[in-house]
Amino acid sequence: MQHLFFSQKITAWYNSNKRDLPWRNINNPYFIWLSEVILQQTRVVQGMPYYFKFIENFPTVQDLAVADEKEVLRLWQGLGYYSRARNLHTTAKMVVENYAGEFPNTYQELLKLKGIGTYTAAAIASFAFGEKVAVLDGNVYRVLSRVFGESTDISNNEAKKVFTKIAETVLPDKDSDTHNQAIMEFGAMQCTPGMPNCMFCPLSMECVANATGRVGMLPVKSKKIKVRERFFNYFVIEQNRNFAMHERTHKDVWSGMYDFYLKELSENTELLEDIIEGDDFMNELLKNSVIKRKSDTYLHVLTHQKIQTKFWHVEINPDFVVNLPADFDWYSINEVDDLPKSTLVNNYLTSFVFATT
Repeated sequence: MQHLFFSQKITAWYNSNKRDLPWRNINNPYFIWLSEVILQQTRVVQGMPYYFKFIENFPTVQDLAVADEKEVLRLWQGLGYYSRARNLHTTAKMVVENYAGEFPNTYQELLKLKGIGTYTAAAIASFAFGEKVAVLDGNVYRVLSRVFGESTDISNNEAKKVFTKIAETVLPDKDSDTHNQAIMEFGAMQCTPGMPNCMFCPLSMECVANATGRVGMLPVKSKKIKVRERFFNYFVIEQNRNFAMHERTHKDVWSGMYDFYLKELSENTELLEDIIEGDDFMNELLKNSVIKRKSDTYLHVLTHQKIQTKFWHVEINPDFVVNLPADFDWYSINEVDDLPKSTLVNNYLTSFVFATT
């Protein structure tokens, strides 16, 4: 297939089938950058409300730069991969401090910003500034692999070089930004991972995977993700409608978010005495409290982890003097609502705490 026809056909399909998304047909690099970061590891339907929430609260990169990190994390709550939010905040500060609040307008200069990799830099350079640079995300890998029959394993280090060369070869000199939007949209809506609509695909006659019966085999991705199983037991410590919580500061899931007193075990157990064995703080606390509720197991699945969690809601006697661990504080129900929390913790609170106030 001639490469010119690839761009012409995919752009024609895009003009007829593209979704009406708010970050399209604009050249505001801040808004484009926000949308790209939010949509990493996130579906459009899930990310859209967050995009509107961020531009409402932080309409300019300057507003984001001066925001409190806790507020940024709170607005991000529910999207997961919270390092994205922290990098977002750091990058905004860099743009303000090092570039006078103006995003760099070239691909190479954008790469110097923390949290902006090759794909995001290419997307901003292309969509905001019209630079002729090819974008390469998961959708693009899939389209190029199938159409051109490229079987290089996309989990290998060599793949990026191979697919970048193909992407640059099919990139037209004129309207390259539209081409980039088109190939990503095509992968998201037409050439999908499972059950692509090959019968009505405008590239079906030229597609090597379709001609050779390899649509379901391409792209090749052999690397398996090792999933770590973890078992959390949260103690929701409540006294006089105040809750003991702390900020997770160590390098682990949900760093920067707030949660309850946690006992993590190497295996699942239903026995409270096994969970608090050797924990002087909890043993003393439970002598002066009642267990108000024990939740069912919550299963929270992340890319590399599967976390099984139980919540033990402990209500302490009103007059008992509690010596909380050094990094814990008491928070009222309204303060708890305003704290940045993981989806897991927020789901429990929404079901059993906020709903009862």
